[in-house]
Amino acid sequence: MIVIGGGRISGVSMFSLQTIFGKGDKFYGLLEESAAAARDSAAALRLLVADGADAGMASFTASRQREKALAARISEALINTFVTALDREDIEALNAALYKIPKTVEKFAERYLIVRERVAGVDFAPRAQVLEQSAEVVVQMIGELRRGLRIEPVRKLQDRLQALESEGDRMLLATYRTLYAEGADPMRAILAKDLFELIEKAIDKCRDVGNIVFSIVLKNS
Repeated sequence: MIVIGGGRISGVSMFSLQTIFGKGDKFYGLLEESAAAARDSAAALRLLVADGADAGMASFTASRQREKALAARISEALINTFVTALDREDIEALNAALYKIPKTVEKFAERYLIVRERVAGVDFAPRAQVLEQSAEVVVQMIGELRRGLRIEPVRKLQDRLQALESEGDRMLLATYRTLYAEGADPMRAILAKDLFELIEKAIDKCRDVGNIVFSIVLKNS
């Protein structure tokens, strides 16, 4: 399926139209760059919460700015491009969902650096690892878009993303039980809960991207 000026043309191969108009890989490439920026922000978060890590906001701000610039390029390209390989609304949805991952990660980093000493001893690393793994799956799912919208590979990646989300939920409940059982410092528990919920929100944003990719594949299968 090719989208031209809001309408659809059938019976003509995607390859031939993209060759004629020279727009074949533009959006695939931009979305892949955006997914990579989201993954990099998740990797930076994992390093931030690792024992002995000494990092500031620079890497997080850079990732979000990179993502913001890519989002603007995608929006501009949608305005200026006659032919799109995917429905415009699908590209817009992916663009918005991808941007929210590093934006949420940056919020975590800002708050964590403020209260780091107060939450010393709280282990954020396992959850951060789940986020990084989820972001890596997002990169793979976005990469599948240019490979012919194959259902089975995308379905397996979607299952992996959902399994990671479930694992993260299980970890979160166990952590909450420990924090509340200690009970010696209620403020520490509240601060830790806020930070854990931001990581959870970032994982949810990865899931949102996966859901959009899966719906695109189903719609075009």
